[in-house]
Formats: sequence, C-alpha cells, structure tokens
Amino acid sequence: MEWTVVTVVIALVGLGAAIVKPIVSLTRSITSLTVVVERVEKELGEQAQHSHESHKRLWSHNDEQDRQLQDHERRIGVLENRS
Repeated sequence: MEWTVVTVVIALVGLGAAIVKPIVSLTRSITSLTVVVERVEKELGEQAQHSHESHKRLWSHNDEQDRQLQDHERRIGVLENRS
C-alpha cells in the first residue's frame, strides 16, 4: 500500500510539473509581448505627434503659396486691364 501512495504522489508531481512548466513559459511570453507592445504604442504616439507637426508646417507653407499666387493673379489682371 505504501508503494501505491508513492506512485500516486509521483504521478501527481509529474502532472503538476507538466502543467506548471507551460503556464510559466506562457506567462513569460505574455510579459515580454506586453513590454514590446507598450514600447510600440509609445513610439507610434511620438510618430503621430511628429507627423501632426509636419503636416501643420506643410499646410502653412501651402497657404503662403496660395496667398502669393492670388497676389500674382491680381497683379497680372491689373496689368492686362491697363492696356
């Protein structure tokens, strides 16, 4: 009867080890992936801010060019109407 108890205990320890090892490995992988995703989110946030500022500068430059074109069109119109 003692050997039966020892066999059952060994079987339970083996079963526990077989279950615990993949869970620990999975937990480690999830933690690593969480860190990577947080880093990517941070970098994307910084990139979005940079892109927003770049777009603002481009649109500002575009507006300035539009004003210059309107001024040139007005001046050309005045010159054409003179003659």
